Amino acid sequence: MRLALKDVVTLFDVSEETVLKWIKSRGLPSNRIRSNWAFDRMKVLEWATETRTRVSPAIVQTKSCYPESCPSLVDTLTHGGIHYGITGEDMRAVFASITRVLNLPNDAERELLQRVLNARKSLGFMGIGDGVVIPHPRSPIVSNSSQASVSLCFLEMPVEWKAADGKPVSTIFMAISPSIHVHLHLLSRLAYILNDAKLRVAINPKAKPKRILELVRKAESEINE
Repeated sequence: MRLALKDVVTLFDVSEETVLKWIKSRGLPSNRIRSNWAFDRMKVLEWATETRTRVSPAIVQTKSCYPESCPSLVDTLTHGGIHYGITGEDMRAVFASITRVLNLPNDAERELLQRVLNARKSLGFMGIGDGVVIPHPRSPIVSNSSQASVSLCFLEMPVEWKAADGKPVSTIFMAISPSIHVHLHLLSRLAYILNDAKLRVAINPKAKPKRILELVRKAESEINE
């Protein structure tokens, strides 16, 4: 979804001058089309998440994911599951472990998914901070399943990932979706709720699945309100 300058002003509740300053001094992703500025909603949200810049919940509110209805994070996380003790001494090994535990259809090509995750040129990462990342492929991970899923994976040992805050990765959220629309919907909601430092700390390997789902449900309800 494309945003105009006035939309970004509203989302951050700042002046146009501040937004233009952020473009130059803080790297706010944007495109200049003649005399107008254009912004990609997902890139703006990623930037806000990585720079810890507060943004309005309006950025993740979606009326519909045509032709599918937008699933909730709680439902997709329940379906995808919360997995503890994911092994691996590096990211390639971690991805191999994750693809083995994902809740996918019986005919899903897990090896193909693993190759996609290992293809660094096609895979980016939304660095949430505090050891949390969301793999974010340029071509979203879309499965032949009609049901979207988000899997929360806690690593047995933190893995170095050259994160912006210098912390090794210990927690990975993996989204698998039936369409690009749903995929972007889930990623944007995940990034928004995880921008809350208290929530990031509360979602940890010591927390039981029921507690984690309660935290996500509460955070998501605040978006809807």
